[in-house]
Amino acid sequence: MHSSTKKWLFTKISSLALIPFYIWFIVNLVKIYDNDYQQIIDFFSTQPSKILFSLFVVIAYFFYALTMSEIFEDYISNDKIKNVANKTINLFAIVIPLITIIGIFNLS
Repeated sequence: MHSSTKKWLFTKISSLALIPFYIWFIVNLVKIYDNDYQQIIDFFSTQPSKILFSLFVVIAYFFYALTMSEIFEDYISNDKIKNVANKTINLFAIVIPLITIIGIFNLS
């Protein structure tokens, strides 16, 4: 399978995987919107919320990195700049979810 075909397939799969996570997140965001700080911490301290939010963040950043990579491929002609931009996006797609997950799991 060609690498661009794999990238397209992963983009489509990750976008479909994000749909139930977005629905879950929006429903729960509406529920906890008016709560105080401690109730929000309690929500993110429960095991299902930790796991679901962690998966949501990982899949969202994976999708983000793939789509940004496609934008770089289309609009940046200089290969050196394109490679640096792709590596920077990939670094952010690893570091930011990792920091977020560590923060969520250290709440309680």
